[in-house]
Amino acid sequence: MKIAFYGSSLLSSYWNGAATYYRGLLKALAGLGYEITFYEPDVYDRQKNRDIEAPDWCSVVVYEATRHALMQVAARAAEADIVVKASGVGFEDEALLRAVLDHARSDALIVFWDVDAPATLAELREEPDHPLHGALQEIDLVLTYGGGDPVVWAYRAMGAKECVPIYNALDPQTHHPVASNARFACDLAFLGNRLPDREARVGSFFLDPAIQLPQQRFLLGGSGWGDKPLPTNVGWLGHVGTRDHNAFNVTPKAVLNISRDSMAANGFSPATRVFEAAGAGACLITDAWLGVELFLKPGEEILVARDGADVAEIMRTLTPGQAKAIGQAALRRVLADHTYALRAAVADAVFKRHLTQGTVEAAE
Repeated sequence: MKIAFYGSSLLSSYWNGAATYYRGLLKALAGLGYEITFYEPDVYDRQKNRDIEAPDWCSVVVYEATRHALMQVAARAAEADIVVKASGVGFEDEALLRAVLDHARSDALIVFWDVDAPATLAELREEPDHPLHGALQEIDLVLTYGGGDPVVWAYRAMGAKECVPIYNALDPQTHHPVASNARFACDLAFLGNRLPDREARVGSFFLDPAIQLPQQRFLLGGSGWGDKPLPTNVGWLGHVGTRDHNAFNVTPKAVLNISRDSMAANGFSPATRVFEAAGAGACLITDAWLGVELFLKPGEEILVARDGADVAEIMRTLTPGQAKAIGQAALRRVLADHTYALRAAVADAVFKRHLTQGTVEAAE
């Protein structure tokens, strides 16, 4: 079974939060027998900042950011049994969606895989003439990496035939406990690029507690923070490649997850960061969002903060022993319930059901 997958980047996590998700899911789907080709545009300096080379479980085609190159790779959709157009590819997304739909075979399963459903749905609500409105009539299936029932209901209300969340998860082969690294030694660390709909929350949940706890050391990792005024006890690391994430997670006493505004408001949208940290055995503090208890048990497997004052109070009282116990409990939980192998099994079942239905309908 061949999959043509059009996404932002598999090879680089640089300004590309979906990389870990793509890698984990597609590797697991390849393990189930799928033959996958991933098409990614050469944009945003991602190819200059690769953190993996092309893997043996997936073919990767990097194309120039030109309309001609886009049309060439879109034409290859005709070779696939399953054609996936992801959200947020980063170059001419609307043109790519239209070209992929035009070239896909009539018997292929057409999937729109939304890696930022709250943002996409907000665009659709604000733009009645958005091309995706009409395209939903041609798309067989919408998959999302989060959102739960609110996203499912919203997509169905906008005309999607079916919407299924395939949540973020853990790949135990890439995210796992390692030895600590002095470069990341601190009390609390946060890893995230500077984005407009998260910056205020980073100030509230991370920088304000740092000001309240001047004797503790805080570390900030991620791109775009270079000109941001920081408290004197906050160190900025810049971009932290995925090969360093395990050490970044296990070395501090605790690490922090801060959702973007839209993800927090929507709920049921655990970031890849949640599972990466838990998979490394880190003690994770997360901002509060609806549905967190479906993934990790608050107080035992994860610590939940309603605001920066909660973060500061947690850090005042959290002992190394408590942090270690919470991290180990989180590790056990994600290995049992939240691996990409389990997520891929869900996607596989959905694919097969749709393809079987198509075969039956064609025979009739």
